[in-house]
Amino acid sequence: MIIIVCGTNIRQAAEVHAISWRESHRDICSEEFIAVHTAEMQMEYLKSQMNKGAAIYLLSDAGKPVGIVSIRDDVVGDLYVLPDEQGRGYGTQLLRFAMEKCTGTPTLWVLNSNRRAMNLYERLGFHATGECHILSETLSEIEMVYSG
Repeated sequence: MIIIVCGTNIRQAAEVHAISWRESHRDICSEEFIAVHTAEMQMEYLKSQMNKGAAIYLLSDAGKPVGIVSIRDDVVGDLYVLPDEQGRGYGTQLLRFAMEKCTGTPTLWVLNSNRRAMNLYERLGFHATGECHILSETLSEIEMVYSG
């Protein structure tokens, strides 16, 4: 079940975000930087995204939160699935849900180091546009857009 995040479930969404974010960034960030990304910090981040107009959704399976995604206009963001729950179709389910909610052509940004996510996005019809944000000598965010 996918439900919108609000005051009653933002803590659950923040826990999913924190655990998933720390795991996905473990190989590219310092241990100190990883450690500060607690559920409390991620809850403030999610609140700030909501204040900027993003709708955040929480996916639960049998009552257990397993993933989140945000949508603002036609931009899909913060697509995270708990590490222990990956490979079960939750990412696909969240992305398809988000694509239906987009107001225009779905667009997203992905780290160039996140090959697993890029494979999912490509499999569902996204392609790189050539736009990127350079974050460091080896790390950048790549824009991908849905092309069907």
